[in-house]
Amino acid sequence: MANTLRPYADTDLDAVMATWESATLVGHPFLSETFKDTERYNIPNVYLPNTETWVCECDGEVVGFIALIVGEGTTEVGAIFVQSGSHGTGAGRMLMDKARDLHGRLELDVFKENVVGRRFYEAYGFVPLSERFHEDSGHMMLRLRYPAS
Repeated sequence: MANTLRPYADTDLDAVMATWESATLVGHPFLSETFKDTERYNIPNVYLPNTETWVCECDGEVVGFIALIVGEGTTEVGAIFVQSGSHGTGAGRMLMDKARDLHGRLELDVFKENVVGRRFYEAYGFVPLSERFHEDSGHMMLRLRYPAS
């Protein structure tokens, strides 16, 4: 049961959405259904068409994905989600390693209440830059950077 990475294909959409749903239940139980409905629309219609996206598979099944917004000097991790049953298998680290290897400096936003995500990012080596109120969700977000330098 080895994890493998490959570029996202349009045929992965259902699996990516299922992964997002699974991970959101664990990492974002505080988000409103209205906000999640907006994200359900945005993922296939706004985010995926405008990002460099990679999927992680285990035995041919998508278990995670990372969506990158490539910029000059810094790449934004727009999303990284791993199915809850695959947490701790190295899938998230493998996806983040791919982003790091391709683009070096990474930044991302994480909800302050997302303890699972924050723990992962801290262990990976991300450091906090700032904190702000996210009006669309009504929750605080932290801005993180990797590497720390």
